[in-house]
Amino acid sequence: MNEIVQYLTYHNGYATMKELKEAGYHTRNIRKLVDSGIIEKIKPGLYRLYDSSSADLFTQSFVDICKSVPKGVICLLSALDHYNLTTINPAKIHIAIPNQSKPPVIEYPPVEFYYFREPMFNLGIKEVEVENGSFRIYSMERTLCDIFRYRNKLGEDIALEALKSYISLDKADLNKLRYLAVKCRVKNAMLPYLKAMMIV
Repeated sequence: MNEIVQYLTYHNGYATMKELKEAGYHTRNIRKLVDSGIIEKIKPGLYRLYDSSSADLFTQSFVDICKSVPKGVICLLSALDHYNLTTINPAKIHIAIPNQSKPPVIEYPPVEFYYFREPMFNLGIKEVEVENGSFRIYSMERTLCDIFRYRNKLGEDIALEALKSYISLDKADLNKLRYLAVKCRVKNAMLPYLKAMMIV
């Protein structure tokens, strides 16, 4: 079974059941490694080598999710948390997928899907490279716009806290934020607050 661990290590810690079978590994041995906690089943047919030394398990979860949902983009509260724009600790990972997509069954971590229509879905996506892979996430400015779009569901106080945290950053790009506010149709909801905060 050590060969399976070596195989996963060589492939950045991830492999599908199909890949493992094609490499000559028996499902019985794969199951034993899952039962013993050496590898984890992320979704049906996708496995990851468990790494208890990972410094940022939440970021690792982003990588897992984007492996499971190739078109998915980390969004809303999860993106806010990544950018340190909120004091909220989300219980689920928020991920955007194209409208009318069928979400896969994710065994771990807990996920909440949001359906975004084209062309808004592709607006403001960036890819973040980390030690064990990469994940797609909306930019800070796009995330703020989405938080204002979903303020009735997630809470207006969260949107205002995030906006205030953002404008305090040295790297805040207010021109980009205003541009995306128009594109995301939250100009009337966001810009009065932005103007008031800039005056104070």
